[in-house]
Amino acid sequence: MLVSGTSMYVGAAAGVFLFSYIAPAGVAWLRILGAALILLAVVRPARTAWQGRALVLAAAFGTITALMNISFYEAIARLPLGTAVAIEFLGPILVAAWGSRSLRDVVALLVAGAGIVLIADVHLAGSPLGIVFALLAALCWAGYIILGKRVAGAGTPRESLAVGFTVAAVLTSPFALTIVLSWQPDTPLLPVLTLGLALGLFANVIPYGLDQVILRKAGQAYFAVLLALLPVSSAVIGWLILDQSLAPAEIVGITAVALAVALRRPG
Repeated sequence: MLVSGTSMYVGAAAGVFLFSYIAPAGVAWLRILGAALILLAVVRPARTAWQGRALVLAAAFGTITALMNISFYEAIARLPLGTAVAIEFLGPILVAAWGSRSLRDVVALLVAGAGIVLIADVHLAGSPLGIVFALLAALCWAGYIILGKRVAGAGTPRESLAVGFTVAAVLTSPFALTIVLSWQPDTPLLPVLTLGLALGLFANVIPYGLDQVILRKAGQAYFAVLLALLPVSSAVIGWLILDQSLAPAEIVGITAVALAVALRRPG
């Protein structure tokens, strides 16, 4: 999960650069398209992956993942990043709460939630529409976990990812219009397209591929708690690479997340 988080935030850096040239929904669509192209080239799904129930499951998973990405990018365009992250984490928290079976699990969930709020540096500011997008991203993230568990248990997760992202890229292709509408004559075409592929690789292919490995080894409720490690990755990367000092609240939050992961039983 820590490797997944590291890759995710490397991809986020590419996404931030692209925001200078493309609207948020267009960046999210380019991210899905990049992931689809890479996975199709590497995995080359069998014909059976494009048929029947396998296609329906993969398409549902890919589409809800795409909507999660688009909603989150639209949210952070209108809200402080910490606020959007904290609201989006309501999705995993709901999944973890649904799967909690003991007081220990509930305590772990509460501690994880508190840790996320401390790390994210939440500010109650931003537009109501931004909050709506963040809540939609939270709902989609919950769906991503539930459907991701089914994909992980289907036996061909790599093919499902390739098919799912391909279908999602087609279904969400109207968002490509935002790229056309926001395109400027001085936009560097090759760097933007290259970063789009990099975004798909680091923000989708690597982290979501690793998620499939984790979901096969852990139940979806435990996986939802493990997702709290993602903001920890962001904070630690900022400290180690960008020389951003950790505030006392962030240190307490990281400690709380680590404690929550240790408390929560796998399964």
